[in-house]
Amino acid sequence: MDPLSELQDDLNLEDTNQSLSQLKLASLDDKNWPADEVPVFPKSEDTNHSPEPVTHLRWDDPYYDIARHQIVEVAGDDKYGRKVILFSACRMPPSHQLDHVKLLQYLKFTLDQYVESDYTLVYLHHGLTSENKPSLSWLRDAYREFDRKYKKNIKALYIVHPTMFIKTLLILFKPLISFKFGRKIFYANFLGELEEHVKLEQLGIPSQVLKYDEYLKSLQKPSQVPQKPTPPRPPLPNQQFGVSLQHLREKSSDQAPIPLVVRETIAYLREHALTKEGIFRRSASTQMVKEVQQKYNMDVEESNRVDVVRKTLQTLPEENYQVLRFLMAYLAEVSTYSDVNKMTNTNLAVVFGPNLLWDKDVAITLKAINPINTFTKFLLDYQGEVFQDVEA
Repeated sequence: MDPLSELQDDLNLEDTNQSLSQLKLASLDDKNWPADEVPVFPKSEDTNHSPEPVTHLRWDDPYYDIARHQIVEVAGDDKYGRKVILFSACRMPPSHQLDHVKLLQYLKFTLDQYVESDYTLVYLHHGLTSENKPSLSWLRDAYREFDRKYKKNIKALYIVHPTMFIKTLLILFKPLISFKFGRKIFYANFLGELEEHVKLEQLGIPSQVLKYDEYLKSLQKPSQVPQKPTPPRPPLPNQQFGVSLQHLREKSSDQAPIPLVVRETIAYLREHALTKEGIFRRSASTQMVKEVQQKYNMDVEESNRVDVVRKTLQTLPEENYQVLRFLMAYLAEVSTYSDVNKMTNTNLAVVFGPNLLWDKDVAITLKAINPINTFTKFLLDYQGEVFQDVEA
């Protein structure tokens, strides 16, 4: 779908056309942003009387005047062990009271402590108003200030409560944003959509944003509001993750107090990684972590999985099966040149997975993509065995 057409969903036609027309007339050198369209949100009673945020910096620290607003905060780790940097737009004071150049310097100062390792950035958009918005030219310069050192290890930028304008702004900045970085940007319409990836209770989300999130949910139809997670399923017979240590010991054949995954991981590290420079400094690939967890939880031999997948694929319509078989054979050939083209089975799965498995009535979500990519990679890893004809 054309990006500008997609934005029509956010507002009615008249408002959208007016906003986009305004955007076309604005240049990056203008000092004012085009107007942002957000629902009228009743201000909370304590908005003007909330206590002033505190900071760990001394009053004579060069960045104290910026840090005291708590616009930029380190908010623990995400669910993959990566540091989370939280940027709260609602905490930005009016523009005439804030040195935006110094704010950028403070943001870089904060990130400098973590950019050598993988990290996640969460931007809370609610609260950015005509009074506290920086200029577009400042935003452009800020993006350019963040060179490869800052961009290479950021694994995700979550934009929470995006408006039509922030989406349009990204289109405006598209010539400046690399394809690689663009794939790391995700929208979260509600805070609940972050729960799979970050620990919300550690973020220290401003009360103003929490109330706004509840307000937005109250405006939605029941089917549009994220539902509460279903009760957890009983653990799998051989599950290793998401269960207690007591459970693992009871299920262990030798009643060992140390879980199998811990023993095998440390044994591998002792043999292969004790002299590895920077061991533990970098987080593992999220996809790889999920794959390893799944293998431990399922405890299924690869040969058995191949047999199950082969028989399952045989139930596809003949045309679908033959096209899939032909495509996988070609992609497997592509991966044999991965040392040159950089397209490993994992990378190919990321590109082709969402195009192979989809539901015409349901939009693909981050939660659905991981198992799809994992299955596609399995097809590529075992392409020769999976597509052998099943004997009668």
